Amino acid sequence: MNRIDRLFGILVLLQSKKYVSADHIATRFEISVRTVYRDIKALAEQGIPLSFEANKGYFIVQGYFLPPVSFNTDEASALLIMERFIEGFADKSIQQHYHTALDKVKNVLKSSQKDTLEKLNENIRLQLPKRLQSDVEYLSILQNAIAEKVIVAIKYRNYKEEISERQLEPIGLIFYAFSWHLIGYCHLRGAYRDFKVNNILHLQCLPSAFTIDTHISINEYMKQLPVDY
Repeated sequence: MNRIDRLFGILVLLQSKKYVSADHIATRFEISVRTVYRDIKALAEQGIPLSFEANKGYFIVQGYFLPPVSFNTDEASALLIMERFIEGFADKSIQQHYHTALDKVKNVLKSSQKDTLEKLNENIRLQLPKRLQSDVEYLSILQNAIAEKVIVAIKYRNYKEEISERQLEPIGLIFYAFSWHLIGYCHLRGAYRDFKVNNILHLQCLPSAFTIDTHISINEYMKQLPVDY
């Protein structure tokens, strides 16, 4: 779980209980108590009215609440049609997250809106070539690695069928030439390299942080791509 998701999760947890101890937050999100203190401070700095009572825990000052999310039919329909593209252009990990998110959207819709979406769902299809279908489940993991700036270890098969093991500092993901590509600084080559995600045989996030403070931006790297699509 990345930090943004964790902060939102802590906020939702605080809203669900009268008091929440630092130990309970640490256990719930599998983080240290020291990290809890930093996260609570970050929430307070964003204007969330938090307070603390000894022997009980943290609480949100009475009167504060997150406004409920609402969608009109057009917005929900747009999310529904995007589900078809997700099925064609993302891997299983992203598909699962999107389906879960869309279920949450549907949960807050009115009955008439749900009926409309069900009818649309039965009549929207996306036909794609088999080469775009992906069985890997790495995009979600790579997103987190990029956001958290941690090194990943991969086993990779190139177009010559040669297999190598690399440690990378992932800087971004680009979809071009009808495939997802991981762009990262390769410790083995000492340079930025482009790895087709479908050719990654094994992937592991390491506990090591980036060794380079400032990497090339993904926009700059895109200027070097061999194709413009």
